Amino acid sequence: MRLDAKPLVSEDGAAGAAISEAYDIVLKGRRSIRRYLPDPVPEEDLQVILEQSRWAPSPHNSEPWRFAVLRTPEVKERLAAAMAERWVQDLQGDGWTPEAIERELRISRRRIVEAPVVIVACLVDEGLDEYPDPTRQLNEQLMAAHSLGAAVQNVMVGAYARGLGTCWMCAPLFCPDVVVHALDLPTEYKPQGLITLGYPVAWPDARERRPMPDLVMEVR
Repeated sequence: MRLDAKPLVSEDGAAGAAISEAYDIVLKGRRSIRRYLPDPVPEEDLQVILEQSRWAPSPHNSEPWRFAVLRTPEVKERLAAAMAERWVQDLQGDGWTPEAIERELRISRRRIVEAPVVIVACLVDEGLDEYPDPTRQLNEQLMAAHSLGAAVQNVMVGAYARGLGTCWMCAPLFCPDVVVHALDLPTEYKPQGLITLGYPVAWPDARERRPMPDLVMEVR
């Protein structure tokens, strides 16, 4: 494993071009997968993918992420059922019909329970700065959340590079207390989302992206 910071480019540029092309393929090949084969995820692949998350940037080099890995049907079912109970209350308050609520719960449960592996991504305050005013403290938490997003991207891109699919689900962010209780996580864990992981039933086509001029503004 390379731990130096030298550019991955040979004198003739060939190695750098090959690496750049491979990275582009992996980055653009990743898809959000919602149906998985029952095949188990190889332990070696899972450990490599989780290890890759550690190389994301983070505020003060704090690495404020913690990942809870769920593999057994029982624990995945327990999480899905607990979050569904809270979600029902929210959807009822939003005026959803019982039929619509049942449909959404069924889809969400299937996505979680049928995935061979579920990774619950959490934040912790360890290593973060503390400020006396709420504005800067909120910004410190936002920096941590930004870095968690980078770590999650590492997981998803790393998974695709090993022939696996993933999907990011934000449900735990809306009921972190429920997730902590259902999984008996440490109380300092703050669930932010989950990643489903496995071999896809099929690889979907790429969706259209916004045109670059809509996303990038050059300031002169």
